[in-house]
Amino acid sequence: MNPGSGSAQATSLRSHRAGSLRREHAGTAVRLAGWVHRVRDLGGVIFMDLRDREGLVQLSLDPKWTSREVLERAGRVAQESVILVQGTVELRPETARDSALASRDVEVRVTGLEVVGPAQVPAIPVARKEGEELPAEELRLKHRILDLRRSELQQNLILRHRLLQRARRTLTGLGFLEIETPILTKPTPEGARDYLVPSRVHPGEFYALPQSPQIYKQLLMVAGFDRYFQIARCFRDEDLRADRQPEFTQIDLEASFVNEEDVQSCIEAVLVALWDEAGETVTPPFPRLRYREAMERYGIDKPDLRYRFELQDLSGHLRGDAAEFVTGAVAAGGRLRGILATGLGGASRKDLDQLAAVAKGARASGLIWARRTEAGWEGQGVKAFGAEGLATVTAAPGDLLLAAVGPDSVTGPALHAVRMQLVRRPEVTPSTRHAFCWIVDFPLFEQDPGSGAWVFVHHPFTAPHREDLNRLESDPWNCRALHYDAVYNGNELGSGSIRITNPEVQQTVFRLLGVAAEEVRRRFGFLLDGLAAGAPPHGGFALGFDRITMLLAGAQSLRDVIAFPKTTAARALFEGAPTRVKEEDLKALHLKVVE
Repeated sequence: MNPGSGSAQATSLRSHRAGSLRREHAGTAVRLAGWVHRVRDLGGVIFMDLRDREGLVQLSLDPKWTSREVLERAGRVAQESVILVQGTVELRPETARDSALASRDVEVRVTGLEVVGPAQVPAIPVARKEGEELPAEELRLKHRILDLRRSELQQNLILRHRLLQRARRTLTGLGFLEIETPILTKPTPEGARDYLVPSRVHPGEFYALPQSPQIYKQLLMVAGFDRYFQIARCFRDEDLRADRQPEFTQIDLEASFVNEEDVQSCIEAVLVALWDEAGETVTPPFPRLRYREAMERYGIDKPDLRYRFELQDLSGHLRGDAAEFVTGAVAAGGRLRGILATGLGGASRKDLDQLAAVAKGARASGLIWARRTEAGWEGQGVKAFGAEGLATVTAAPGDLLLAAVGPDSVTGPALHAVRMQLVRRPEVTPSTRHAFCWIVDFPLFEQDPGSGAWVFVHHPFTAPHREDLNRLESDPWNCRALHYDAVYNGNELGSGSIRITNPEVQQTVFRLLGVAAEEVRRRFGFLLDGLAAGAPPHGGFALGFDRITMLLAGAQSLRDVIAFPKTTAARALFEGAPTRVKEEDLKALHLKVVE
């Protein structure tokens, strides 16, 4: 039973929740309240399904126990109207029990009914027949309150509540204090655009909505609070995807006198608790993969470890009979990398064409393939790879070799995309349901593919790896970071790091990124002053709570676990935001819209 269900929520208008009624309630007089889900008028006898957040129960209105006045009133009730009901719970005949209802064993014989919230014909259906498709998502978002009446979304949001409370209890038990940080804050660069808020009382000046509580939680460590957490609302003005929203929730924490393993241990405790709350059992500690190892074996830094088919470097197998485009790409500094898909040699030509299209969609020039048969290798890859080179590849009849050639920045993403297409095949089964891992030893800096400028991989407050600190000045672009990501079934759940606590090192990082000293002082002076006041070693983490809820609910989109989400165009269709404002309101904020 969900928290707060059943008679525990009795009020003067309601004694029980409708969906909580069971066999043990038979013979009980009840007062119920909820929405009319369905109505069936059988010529004098009326059946209704009454719905609340606990589920459905059947109401039975019969002249044997229901007055004419109540029957007439019930006959006029529109679907989705809100009603109050009095009656008695009775067992339903075995042959009349509805397996779709949790309350299938009982019905309520109605003696009183009052309509307290009459409804118009709903713009989208709430009650759907089995197998009936949902309306278009845009229409559902426009009529979100009706969409939120669906059992699936209500259960998602109930799960979200339970997960939040479990996270709070777990972190409190680990000695963390829940502390709120400002929502109106100072613009700082954290990888995406800030949402800016104009100040009415300070003309020409702006607050920013926080992309994360990063600097504040570090200052809380400097202030001596030792362990902090927050269910933090964060805002990023960036392009959206199915797993992104402009405003989102994260479980944010920071701790003093810790190393990366200490922080990871706390996060593992939270994740184990959350999965347990959802009825799943997972066991720490989670395996650790170095960033370069993950990129080499899987082509991505958030690998799905439930499946086999790792990437291999095949360049060493090339011989003199390989195609010129292959040898030329390798000579130019690229590699021939591939996947030996054991047991998938029976893939059709259509399947292979689809895999090639996936590789090309990830910027590869094409996909080389060859299948191993009893007689040897066959396929277009024999000419590209070369028969002599293929002869050195260990494979069994029925195996399929898929390869791409070029720089790692091309072959890694392409082969990752091919791998994820392979694991969707029905004959490929996962080795486990839950595959967590930590990705560690990220680079500290990377080159922006557009501008070529060096930028921080995660954020500029991440400490350089202890072994690389002495070459931060001489060889900064090859330094590693004390950064770590938590990955689950190919999904990044969150990121964290050990922080820079030495103000001189922090200023060096800013200088390497090309931020002028006066700009550093203007934007980050309060952080540098805090660090100079005596900062303990500290580190933290932020878990993407919306994404975790989506995964545990089995939902397809973050929008299915957020009460009032935005579209991929960052619009709130239900309330119609964003919207234009009156010119006098802009004037009060010292703003003017330039068309």
